Amino acid sequence: MLKPFEQAIYVTSPFLPPYEEFAKGIKEIWENKWLTNNGPIVKRFEKRLEEYFDNKNICLFNNGTMALQIALQGLGLSGDVITTPFSFVATTHALYWNKLYPVFSDIEEDYFTLDPKKVEEKITPWTTAILAVHVFGHPCKLDELQAIADKHKIKLIYDAAHSFGVRVNDKSIDKFGDISMFSFHATKLFHTFEGGMLSFKNRNLKKKLNYLKNFGFEGQFEVVMPGTNAKMNEIQALMGLAVLEYMDEIIKKRKKIYNIYRTRLKEIPGIITVKEHSNNVVYNYAYLPIRINEADYGISSFDLFEKLKEYNVFTRKYFYPLIPDFSCYKSLQIVDELTVARKVAEEILTLPIYPDLALDDVHKICNIIEEIRKKKKI
Repeated sequence: MLKPFEQAIYVTSPFLPPYEEFAKGIKEIWENKWLTNNGPIVKRFEKRLEEYFDNKNICLFNNGTMALQIALQGLGLSGDVITTPFSFVATTHALYWNKLYPVFSDIEEDYFTLDPKKVEEKITPWTTAILAVHVFGHPCKLDELQAIADKHKIKLIYDAAHSFGVRVNDKSIDKFGDISMFSFHATKLFHTFEGGMLSFKNRNLKKKLNYLKNFGFEGQFEVVMPGTNAKMNEIQALMGLAVLEYMDEIIKKRKKIYNIYRTRLKEIPGIITVKEHSNNVVYNYAYLPIRINEADYGISSFDLFEKLKEYNVFTRKYFYPLIPDFSCYKSLQIVDELTVARKVAEEILTLPIYPDLALDDVHKICNIIEEIRKKKKI
């Protein structure tokens, strides 16, 4: 019989650079006495990201949610926006804060992203944009969604919160759509404690985004639009610079963990792993989602979620419930039955994955999942 882990294994744990490296940057901040308002470290970090993404059309923010809200504001949208019900609730909150009406559309079953066929059915004269999510870092149906956006002359926005480092057809994921938002939250593959970034096609948008994140100030004495305060600070940028140096190593370690899980878990009846990507996708191994077929496994994803806690393993049901099922959105009219999204939300479970997770512990988690099934099937 397997014993619980002595120390809790959580679904994620942030990568932290060597303390001495970070401390050097802290010393610089102390010497500069420049903590925020586009300081030298923020500027340095922005330049490094421009190089990483091979794109000068980027803008940094204090968090991903504010970045997405300002993206929508910057595009000047109104009316309806077709979006996914299967995401973190901030995706829809960003629409609410811009007085945009979310039209929820069902997802496809392979990677849990918006189903383009379902999206096209919902286009009306009031539709101004599609807000899609690269769920767990899995790229959306990029060509199909772009074709719909082009055909109907609407904006295509990507919530790329999970997608740092993902590439498709040898292009960074930020090269698709009109604008993409990346989250640099501590739970993400790449982080700056808290933080976010927008990457966009229209270079003329940068000036407006800079106004919007800094109260609308033009110089010291003129305010040209009602902006807010969403600037990244020096400490955040310092962490970003430090973590960025280790990105290749971080992704390599996560890939090893990911592959062990996939190899082990696909042999267990009732465990459904995500379909492998085609060769044109470079994945970042940001999350390890599985689905639980209760009939074959013996218990539901909810029960497995609770049973794993007994072994000191803490998973998450990303994303349950669906966004339209939260009380604050229940008054919305839902025209799509969201059949696939509801099925996935019931079955989904995301397992621990982070660079410091020992490979032996990954095998033990797989053994525990196997043992729990055997006990329930006896």
